[in-house]
Amino acid sequence: MQDASPAVESRADGPRKSLATGLKQRHMTMLGLGGVIGAGLFVGSGAGIAVAGPGIVVSYLIAGALAMLVMRMLGEMSAAMPASGAFSVHAERALGRWAGFSVGWLYWFLLVVVLAVEATGAAQIANGWVPSVPQWAWVLLFMVVFTGANLASVRNFGEFEFWFATLKVTAIILFLALSLLAIFGVLPDTHAVGLTNLTGQGGFLPNGWSGVVSGVLAVVFAFGGLEVVTIAAAESDDPGRAVGRAVRSAVWRILFFYVGSMLVIVALLPWSSMRPGKSPYVAVLDSIGVPAAGQIMNIVVFVALLSALNANLYGSSRMVFSLAERGEAPRSLLTVAGGGVPRRAVLASVAFGFVSVLLNLKWPDSIFQYLLNAVGAVLLFVWGLIAASQLRLRRQLEREHPERLTLRMWGFPWLTWAALAAMATVLVLMLFDASARPQLLWSAGATGVVLVVALLREWRQHAAR
Repeated sequence: MQDASPAVESRADGPRKSLATGLKQRHMTMLGLGGVIGAGLFVGSGAGIAVAGPGIVVSYLIAGALAMLVMRMLGEMSAAMPASGAFSVHAERALGRWAGFSVGWLYWFLLVVVLAVEATGAAQIANGWVPSVPQWAWVLLFMVVFTGANLASVRNFGEFEFWFATLKVTAIILFLALSLLAIFGVLPDTHAVGLTNLTGQGGFLPNGWSGVVSGVLAVVFAFGGLEVVTIAAAESDDPGRAVGRAVRSAVWRILFFYVGSMLVIVALLPWSSMRPGKSPYVAVLDSIGVPAAGQIMNIVVFVALLSALNANLYGSSRMVFSLAERGEAPRSLLTVAGGGVPRRAVLASVAFGFVSVLLNLKWPDSIFQYLLNAVGAVLLFVWGLIAASQLRLRRQLEREHPERLTLRMWGFPWLTWAALAAMATVLVLMLFDASARPQLLWSAGATGVVLVVALLREWRQHAAR
């Protein structure tokens, strides 16, 4: 096994400049908080409530607990061994080059598709505000603006993400405060609702535990995006300390925001009134008499989508840069500009976003869903390799560099194994769920292709030696 060195092993020949270290602790903290708060929460949660009822609170607790365990594993490895490729580098050190190659390219594929999805979603909202500007033109505008911001300097990315995340977090805090006042009948024209909506309409679990399980399938992918904070750690002033503090603060607060939001929503409104594709946040704000609730939430979702686009462009560019560093991607991507920005890696990552401009021109109404189906369950495969890597690297670090374990995984190794079992369970459940099965099969196909390529590369390299 390779040494658990904090430096990224580079197999590419020739000199290169280093990435910048322009991210401050405040950038890291807000990136950890804001990177996961997006349209999946503000809009997608409606689908989970529709199948689980008030039991969606339990669904979010289960999905959130899994995400927290994965983030703790990532935090442990990234605090000990910060690298621009984060878990791709960790997988290579723990399991071999095939694993680093596979998890790196899978995550890059996931991010570049999702950033195009986010640009499309934001364009749909903007097109509703200004119908005279076609949807494809909005996508083009967003891609140009955020490509420019990411090409300029890492500090630009950090500032964009800091203020985006601040707006999202503020919106959720205000939502929770207004909802609690409404629940207790403090707001004008409201009365205390008590437990009526939580225990009526069929009880707390109207569809039983099968509804809770369906709710988990509907919401677990909303927690994707937390991983970017560990990628960003390599470009902070104090990588080990920064990622540790960001992970500690993010996981608990995000769980509070998600579970807290769901609890007040199902307490205020009958769960049977929720409809997939419709924001439950808008429904709550409408019910307590907030003027223009729909437009307010549209603005929040719009900002959330642009924030996620910004974060995913950053994360994908650093991931492919790290792959190039280790000889797993073209060496030309190693070019670093004077400001410490890997400009060719940024351009390579944003390329599909510009392709999505053409896709929006041809299929403006259906492309959003097709792109979402393309990435499907890739996130769970990535999480699985993260857990497997942590199992091996933890033992090595304890043996060789125990002083680097400044952030430790809880209940090791039992909670790591429990997280792996939970991921396997979710995948099996997806296989037997008619709505989730196509995503699983497409994702399994993409993962299989990447694994075959990785193993063939390794076999050829062994044969050459």
